[in-house]
Parts: sequence; structure tokens; C-alpha cells
Amino acid sequence: MSDPYYDPTGAAAALAFLAILIPLILFFAVIYYVLSSFFMMKIFQKAGVQGQWRAWVPIYNGMIMGKLGDMSPWVVLGAAIAAGVLGQIPYIGWIFSIAAYLVVVAYSWRVGLKLGKEWYLLLLFILPGLGQLIWLGILAFDKSRWNPAIPPAPWASSFIADRTVWQGIPVQPGAPAPAGGYAAPGATAAPGAYPPPPAPGAYPPPPASAAPTAPPAAAEPPAPPTTPPTEPPAPPTTPPTEPPAPPRV
Repeated sequence: MSDPYYDPTGAAAALAFLAILIPLILFFAVIYYVLSSFFMMKIFQKAGVQGQWRAWVPIYNGMIMGKLGDMSPWVVLGAAIAAGVLGQIPYIGWIFSIAAYLVVVAYSWRVGLKLGKEWYLLLLFILPGLGQLIWLGILAFDKSRWNPAIPPAPWASSFIADRTVWQGIPVQPGAPAPAGGYAAPGATAAPGAYPPPPAPGAYPPPPASAAPTAPPAAAEPPAPPTTPPTEPPAPPTTPPTEPPAPPRV
């Protein structure tokens, strides 16, 4: 006896629909991955990140974006795991998904500020998937330049602030500088921050000691007069006249 609720045509139609839908989902997922990784690569170049391959590693590229946005990469990793695993828990899983979404928005806001973008550009994140892709494209291809000299993040003193040092990733203001590390091209210290100490061997040489000044020359005696002194008058050659004789009495 056949089951009256079994519809072979409906099952076949559902399988055919899935056979078309799953390849489409995979196709758009690959397109999204390629475009987002390419846009991140351009943003990393602006920020001075070494190694273009970093933008093509899933999850790791988001951790680097977190570091550039003054967010601990381990917090970003934890948020991704929470959204992917704990987000599947019935009734409460949505809380972990929203928390992970807020982490992404927070460090994206900081990255946008360092590229001269206002906060309202994050309204693109309202569009699921496509909005973040548009946001990455704007930051990647506009003419803005990386400037980390912005006010500290509101979470700068909390545990979610970036405290890690990774080779090849510029240290942002407020994070500990690595030994022999480097900063992004054109980066300046945050307002009120102490300038980093110069690298070993970069101290300027001491100024050369000035040569001693020669003592002043002694004054020379005045030169003798060139005109000879006047000779005394010559004695008279004519004898003086004798006085007249007195008169006789």
C-alpha cells in the first residue's frame, strides 16, 4: 500500500532546486572571498603591512584588520569562533552572532577613521554581505592615505585593546613597540604620546669640538716717524757790535 502523503514529483523538484541552489551559493561565496581578500590586500598596502599573502588567509586577514583597528586579534578570533560554533545554539545563539558582528563593526570604524572616513559610512554594514564588500572597496581604491594619529579607541584601556606584536604588521599608537620594529609609512605619534626611542645605532654623532681660537695678536709698537727732527740753529758768524764809548767829561 502506497503512502498517500508521499509525492515523488515534489521530492524530485526539491532535489533539483537544491542541485541548482548549492552551486550558486558556492559560486557567490567564492566571488565574495576573492573580492574581499583583494580589497583587504589594498588596505594592508596602505597601512604598511608586509606580505600580500596575509590578505588571502581566511580569518587571519580579519585578525590583521582587528590589529589595524586597535582590537586584539585574539578577541577577533574568539568572536569568529563564537559566531560559527556557539551561534548555532538554539534560542541564545543569536547573542554570540550579534557580539561577533559588533566586534567587526568596532574595528572597521577605527580602520575607517585612519583612512579619513566618517562613522556613518558604516551604515553600509546594514546590507548583509554586500554592504561590507562595498565598504572594503571604498577604502581600498579611494585616494586616502593611512594616518594612525587619531584619538585613542574607547576600549584602549580594556582587555580587548591590541597588545600583540606581530612581525610584518605595523604597531599602531598605544601598542607596545617591538624591538627593531617599524611603523607605517608617514605614521606619526598620537597626540600627547611620547615619541618612540631611536633604534640602536640611530643616535646622532656627538658634535665635533670646535677648534681653539687663536690668541689675539700683540699690539705692534708705533712706527718711528719718517721725518727727521729739526736741527738746532747754527751759531752766528758775525761778532756782535761793541757798545759805544761813554762821553768824556
